[in-house]
Amino acid sequence: MGFKREKRKDYFLLDTSVENIFINEYMVSAPGEFVKVYMFAHMYSCLETDITNEDIAKHLGIDHEDVLKAWTYWERMGVVRKIRNNPDDKFDYDIEFISLKEQLYGEKTKAKSITVESNVNSLMSDKEIQNMFTQIEKIAGKVISGTEMMEILSLINDFNAAPEVIVYGYSYCVQKKKKNIKYITAVIKKWAEEGLTDVIAVEKHLSENDKKHHLYKRVFQALGFARNATEEEKRIIDTWFETMGFSLDKVLTACSKTSGISSPNINYVNKILINWYEEQNGKSSGGNKELTTGDIMKYYDALVRKEEEEAQQRRQQVYEKVPRIKEIEDEISTQSKEISKIIISDRADRKQALEEIRGRLDSLNMEKAFLLTDNGFEMDFMDIRYRCPKCKDTGMLETGEKCQCFREITKEKISLMNQ
Repeated sequence: MGFKREKRKDYFLLDTSVENIFINEYMVSAPGEFVKVYMFAHMYSCLETDITNEDIAKHLGIDHEDVLKAWTYWERMGVVRKIRNNPDDKFDYDIEFISLKEQLYGEKTKAKSITVESNVNSLMSDKEIQNMFTQIEKIAGKVISGTEMMEILSLINDFNAAPEVIVYGYSYCVQKKKKNIKYITAVIKKWAEEGLTDVIAVEKHLSENDKKHHLYKRVFQALGFARNATEEEKRIIDTWFETMGFSLDKVLTACSKTSGISSPNINYVNKILINWYEEQNGKSSGGNKELTTGDIMKYYDALVRKEEEEAQQRRQQVYEKVPRIKEIEDEISTQSKEISKIIISDRADRKQALEEIRGRLDSLNMEKAFLLTDNGFEMDFMDIRYRCPKCKDTGMLETGEKCQCFREITKEKISLMNQ
């Protein structure tokens, strides 16, 4: 007669055995997140089932970087061993859980046993690391905890960060009022990943970034944006200065061309600058090879000025015949400014006040429309009359593409404009 036991198919109904030595000697002094990583992965090792560090992070709700730091910590404590699969990739390794009983009492690995005390003493015997922690504590104004110490040491072991760069990183972040260890290590890790191996390289990198940040800010101010640039927008802006070689003044001039469109955007400005760049490099623009982009843009500028002057003359004609319309427009302007003030205020009756002003504006606009038509004027009589309503005589559509009218500009048209 044979005997069999039904196999459980659900892994989470099984048991995972953890050595008491781990609980008593290692778990109590370890960071909580690192204990979670050890226990969760140990469960999978008992099941002989593979799981990635990314999956561990996802299941535990922690950062992938914290999982990597956990393995570095437990390796130093002597409870796991990293088995490298690829010597050239420091993150390509398997984890072997070491038998703590055998490590402490077995003949095979007794010589290799590593206690917490001996491990810490070994690390702190390095004079450069001792000096690094001394400087960090002065900068932070406090004693570095054991958890922070392991975070810092992981930067050296996992990311090859130089101690001088770590000290500089602490100083840099504290000056920016950023004292959280997660923020500080993230900054230093980014420097290490970008190959910044010493303080000189870091300072040069920061100087270049500060200049770029200033340029991004000025461009966005010119476009009326109250947000930070996206990575793609930064890349495009960088090409204006680094590839095309434009000055800030030239770029701001291109940004001013967006005043005629409803939704200013980086792509629109980019198209303008590309056209200017092609002109500088001898490439023809539009359908007329005898004209440059500069000639055509000057034509558009003159055309818009002329149209604005004509609109102003028509407005003046209306004001002289119906003075009340000028009073209405002045009051509309005043009420519109009042709306802006109320929106940013914290007054309790803000909603009611806005409704009252908007009601007043509706009445004023209706009165203006009645007075115009009653005195023989069209509703749009005072508006600017663009020759091309699609691009409003800018030559560029809101998509950033050239308008069809751009290709129809001729030397004869320009000559007639100048007469």
